[in-house]
Amino acid sequence: MPTVKSVETILLDHPDAGRDHLIPILQEIQESEGFLSQESITKVGQALAMPSSKIFGVATFFNMFRFQAKGKYHVMVCRGTACHVKGSGRSLDMVTKALKVQPGETTRDKMFSLEVVACMGACGLAPVVNINGQFYAKVSPMKLQRIIEECREKEQVHANA
Repeated sequence: MPTVKSVETILLDHPDAGRDHLIPILQEIQESEGFLSQESITKVGQALAMPSSKIFGVATFFNMFRFQAKGKYHVMVCRGTACHVKGSGRSLDMVTKALKVQPGETTRDKMFSLEVVACMGACGLAPVVNINGQFYAKVSPMKLQRIIEECREKEQVHANA
């Protein structure tokens, strides 16, 4: 497990940092905290003498940055060419409705987070979904619905134990 460093410590590791250090600093913060909070963006802005709005604008440009903590089950839906052609859009539509979140968001109960990725490099298995590092091949909306239900059932069993 990576060492959790505070935003202040990360900023101290970048003395005299300028705008050209913004992305590496944001990457370190996200690696340490799991996401970029408004508080961390504000602290970076103060340290780099940049408005928070500009930092947020840069961070939202790159899809690698998250602004909410991941859920217990992090669902990644591949939208690469092979997955797109094989129907991953239908699975993405289903999961956004089932979880009531959009890509980049986490459910209110912190159980699920949803991310869309450009390619997972598993084109022969398209369409592909990855949940917490486990790949699911040839995923249809119904198959993904069952997988999500299984995750919920597993949590229900743990809660009742």
